[in-house]
Amino acid sequence: QVQDHLKNMNVHKSMGPDEIHPQVLKELANEVAKPLSIIFERSWEEGELPDDWKKGNITPIFKKEKMGEPGNYRPVSLTSVPAKILEHIFLESMLRHMKNNEVV
Repeated sequence: QVQDHLKNMNVHKSMGPDEIHPQVLKELANEVAKPLSIIFERSWEEGELPDDWKKGNITPIFKKEKMGEPGNYRPVSLTSVPAKILEHIFLESMLRHMKNNEVV
């Protein structure tokens, strides 16, 4: 499952504060899938994420009109790519559980 996410990830996204670029993870999917799986399992069991995965770089993105106006920007938080993969896997797992148990 982790390997599938790595191989299918969008490499045109920005990297987060850990400076791990999606392209690197995609190209090394076979090598990093197992170590990431171990980290993901441990995070699930302990209910805790690595500290670096809790951080984000906030950058302003221009919306419209005059660039000199601060109100014409919106903040975007760039977070860890491995953390995003973990979020997707957890979400899929929870949705599958809910569907199988007719919760939704």
